[in-house]
Amino acid sequence: MPLSDHEQRILEEIERKLAEDDPRLAEQVSTTSLYSHLSRRIRWASVAFILGFVLLLCFALALWVAVVGFALMLASALLVFRYLRQMGRDQLRALQQGDRFSFASFLARLTGRFRDEPQPPAD
Repeated sequence: MPLSDHEQRILEEIERKLAEDDPRLAEQVSTTSLYSHLSRRIRWASVAFILGFVLLLCFALALWVAVVGFALMLASALLVFRYLRQMGRDQLRALQQGDRFSFASFLARLTGRFRDEPQPPAD
């Protein structure tokens, strides 16, 4: 449903006041998309997964270190799965066709396989 002229003017006034009050926030909101936000979170969850794996390998130090590492791996893997599901099919397809050797592209291709989507032909 499109906005009326009055609603559009109110929205433009709110945007203008926001840009005057906090220009840094206005710029950040205008440049950040859902895709970039979720990609950043996927990267952090992947780093947490690797850290959890390292802690799991340190089980010789103490059993509790290994348990913490396993819990961290499990939580970060669930977060990556959740963020990939939030991205949507179009964004995943764009990510799949991007850089073939990036970690995000690998995760997108893996998610596409679990969704039973046809894979794009390899170049």
